[in-house]
Amino acid sequence: MYKARAFAAASATAPLSPHTIERREPTAHDVRIEILYCGVCHSDLHLVRDEWHAAMPATYPLVPGHEIVGRVTAVGSAVKGFKPGDRVGVGCQVDSDGSCPDCRAGHEQLCANVVLTYNAPDKHTGGVTYGGYSESVVVDERFVLRIPENLDPAGAAPLLCAGITTYAPLRRRHVGPGTKVGIVGLGGLGHMGVKLAHAMGANVHVLTTSPSKRDDARRLGADAVIVTRDPEQMRQHAGSFDFILDTVSAAHDLSAYLNLLRHEGHLTLVGAPEKPFEIPAFALLAGQRTISGSVTGGMRETQEMLDFCGQHNITADIELIPMQRINEAYERLLKADVKYRFVIDMASLKG
Repeated sequence: MYKARAFAAASATAPLSPHTIERREPTAHDVRIEILYCGVCHSDLHLVRDEWHAAMPATYPLVPGHEIVGRVTAVGSAVKGFKPGDRVGVGCQVDSDGSCPDCRAGHEQLCANVVLTYNAPDKHTGGVTYGGYSESVVVDERFVLRIPENLDPAGAAPLLCAGITTYAPLRRRHVGPGTKVGIVGLGGLGHMGVKLAHAMGANVHVLTTSPSKRDDARRLGADAVIVTRDPEQMRQHAGSFDFILDTVSAAHDLSAYLNLLRHEGHLTLVGAPEKPFEIPAFALLAGQRTISGSVTGGMRETQEMLDFCGQHNITADIELIPMQRINEAYERLLKADVKYRFVIDMASLKG
């Protein structure tokens, strides 16, 4: 074991502050990574404040962070795919059983024994996993990803969560030329959905309550913006969408979005509102429409997404911050005061 500097929350009400954690020495199949950048996901805030206690209780001290970009500094004796100096990433998972039907199908994120990057039981230490708000991490090579060298490493960090969370359902629904796609919300997830759907060749519409987001939506690649509070705009587009990706985590009514779908159209939820949705059955029945949910993606799919972003030069729009401003960033995140993702410069831990 070796010690690493980090920032951690000591309780649900405590600010994040400097902390020292223990990392394992690399085993035969491990990769040790110096963390250069770590994205700030809204789920970090939820878990730090134990707001998902019923489904995922927090264990303190808690070191968040699952949008990690860094450089390999050491590899285990059996590692074949990575070497010191490689630019790599780590996303939302760091282990799984590797043998269940989901793992064999490349859907490690659905494994019953998946190990999350932080706040999950750690079989190596006997404690819990610690995330990317730290100077280094040791990860099984199966869960290490290659970051295309042409991408800005800071802007690439959010691809490890926001990128794959939006890419996976778009690919699953065969989004491409001739497809009319709606993206609900223009935040950390939504702005990635717009960029990716545009690069796939779809006709992209942003669905928002805020007319002020029109210019930014178009800059990101949207073909049009629909203000959902305008009944006439909603009427004009009724029954015309092939697919809608709903990225909003606040409570909202699904009926209006379902009525925008064509017959047998599909809506996928990637946001996680605190309260359950009321499902409007008639809107589904009348058009044979469907609703689904989606979480991140497996390792093959995540690498595919990174390669796609490399080919199209796609990164997140970010605000780079030092580690010492993370508590301020959390407060701003609550107010949606970021365009569109905070990323921590981990060099700030050293100085």
